Amino acid sequence: MRLVHLDLKGAAPRVSYLEQVFPLLSQLGANGILIEYEDMFPFKGELEILKSPYAYSEEDIERIQQLAELHKLEVVPLVQTFGHVEFILKHEKYQHLREVERFPNSFNPHVPDTLALLKSILSQVIEKHKRSTWIHIGADEVFHLGEGLDSKNWMSRNKGDTGTMYLKHIKEVLGFIATQYWGLQALMWDDMLRKISVGALQGERMRMAVVAPEPGVSVAPICLPPQKPPELAEGDGGPATAGPAALPGHRPHRLAEVRGGGTPTHPSTHMDPPVVAQAVWLSPLHRYDHYSVLCELLPVGIPSLAICLQTLVNGGFTEEMKKKVLDTLGFQSMQLEQSTCEGRGSFPGAEIYHMVEQVNGHLKDSILKALEEESAIKGWFSPYHRKHQFGNPRNMETFGSKVLKLHEDWESFVRDLRTHMETVYFPDTVEEWMEENVNPYLDQLRDLVRDYR
Repeated sequence: MRLVHLDLKGAAPRVSYLEQVFPLLSQLGANGILIEYEDMFPFKGELEILKSPYAYSEEDIERIQQLAELHKLEVVPLVQTFGHVEFILKHEKYQHLREVERFPNSFNPHVPDTLALLKSILSQVIEKHKRSTWIHIGADEVFHLGEGLDSKNWMSRNKGDTGTMYLKHIKEVLGFIATQYWGLQALMWDDMLRKISVGALQGERMRMAVVAPEPGVSVAPICLPPQKPPELAEGDGGPATAGPAALPGHRPHRLAEVRGGGTPTHPSTHMDPPVVAQAVWLSPLHRYDHYSVLCELLPVGIPSLAICLQTLVNGGFTEEMKKKVLDTLGFQSMQLEQSTCEGRGSFPGAEIYHMVEQVNGHLKDSILKALEEESAIKGWFSPYHRKHQFGNPRNMETFGSKVLKLHEDWESFVRDLRTHMETVYFPDTVEEWMEENVNPYLDQLRDLVRDYR
């Protein structure tokens, strides 16, 4: 299984864009999609409060699955069941379910309403994915676990620790899935399990597949069902990565193989036999969490994703594979070490890829250069002159036409970028991306032009 993680807690694409992207992903070697809906799922009834104003409709969810089936992509829905639940716990209605009252990150596993709510959420998502044979329960980065009063009391009464408490909650979630949806297989991330002693894990028979967060990191076999090797995921470039995603450079071969046979206390060695991963996720995060800024946009990450997929399919990234990627994406050449691609590109969203590159590489520099290096602006049109509307027209005319032209060019460019983005994204994503990446610089130029006029 080679799955692409659609992380919809930020920059959720329109279904019309997925219609263009799914065939490309299939062509590049993906055979599945891991969909983390968060507030983009069309929750109903009591859960309707969780929906974004731009959430997919039930018809959209069905259409996504039809498109996936058409292109031989298996859909794996992801529902966070412990941490990363800000989209739930930010609401006053569910504030009493927080592990620590101040923080909306993680559930309090001791409140009965927590499991009841999770059962409702899982049920609605699973019922809309009857074709799926897998469900991913997230369960990573459960921040502040054990810090709440209920958790401290539980650990004191039961002579337990955060590890046993974590496993207790996960077993309850898995027990519900196993009881209500026979045959549905559960997956989860492994980072929290790494903090639990081998003895504690050996005492639990949870029957799950565990997904490792980093390439080339072995997972303790005790966490895995029989004959199921570790699974991998590729990370992203940082919480505020606006520009084109870095190309993997000389590292893609690391995605092709993982060493097995070790445990957290006895790591695997080069003497261990290589194991072929049963499933590999490629995970470009659109946000680090529900509150963070947007990271890279999906069209911007496609070249990097294409290289990773082809590497996974072929066990390496040869010149032949490079040519296939170039032909598929419509580029003339690419330099992995510099993370650059040359050519117009013909993949869905190629215009956005190039325009984001322009914003990232030229917008800030060109504007700051005009504002800070133009001596006539500093000498005859300073903030003091502008505040008091006082200036010598003779001196102002020496920079006026240049500044007006720069402003006109960037405004025209941004209008085109906005038009392209609106075909892929909903209005909230477009506005947020502009506010974060364009307006901090362009607004300075806009203000100067306004005052000049």
